[in-house]
Amino acid sequence: MAIEVETKDCTALSDAELAEMADICADGPSRFEAGLLSKQAEEWVLITMTRESGRLKGFSFSTLERIGGTPSVLIGLASIRRTSKRDSVLRAIMADQLRRAVLAFPDEDVLVGTRLFDAAGFEAFRSLDDVVPRPDYRPSGEDRAWGRRLAKRFGIDADSYDDRTFLAVGDGSFPCVLDHESLKPDAVSAEVAAFFADHQSDRGDSLVAFGWAMAEDLAKLA
Repeated sequence: MAIEVETKDCTALSDAELAEMADICADGPSRFEAGLLSKQAEEWVLITMTRESGRLKGFSFSTLERIGGTPSVLIGLASIRRTSKRDSVLRAIMADQLRRAVLAFPDEDVLVGTRLFDAAGFEAFRSLDDVVPRPDYRPSGEDRAWGRRLAKRFGIDADSYDDRTFLAVGDGSFPCVLDHESLKPDAVSAEVAAFFADHQSDRGDSLVAFGWAMAEDLAKLA
């Protein structure tokens, strides 16, 4: 069956849908319950949901906004069910969010930012350019400034965020990140995994990452 994807306002989420989302989280490391997901719905604008044969396979909270004038897609809490099609589900979610971006910001490059819990999350950035952080690249001062802006937007305390490593120290709870488990974990490069060398999962650490969707690529999605 084909994967179906829908993006709508968070205000349109039903209690039944929140319960479905909580079921997906229960299969992963976050264990988020419907109550927390309901609070996330109040903090974010859009929710993207994917289904196969009517069953929810993944979701992502997000918002489209300008940060200092720069068009941006900010991805909040997201979780992909651990199935054999989870890579396709992640691609479908990202494609729909980028399609929304080109409608909101035609003819403009768009920054896409999120928080990651492990290296598998970088699979969401496969279609993006100039991803930060990335192997064999020393982030510029502007990259580091973007990391600080995004960390602030995600509610990360400045004292817990390192703008050189892009890592945020957790508070003991699971962070509201893009949670995805790769189908091919061995394909994750050692260089990418190294970004999480100082990451302590039991503390709830996360990594702020972003990339750019170029206007010419977004135009193909319109």
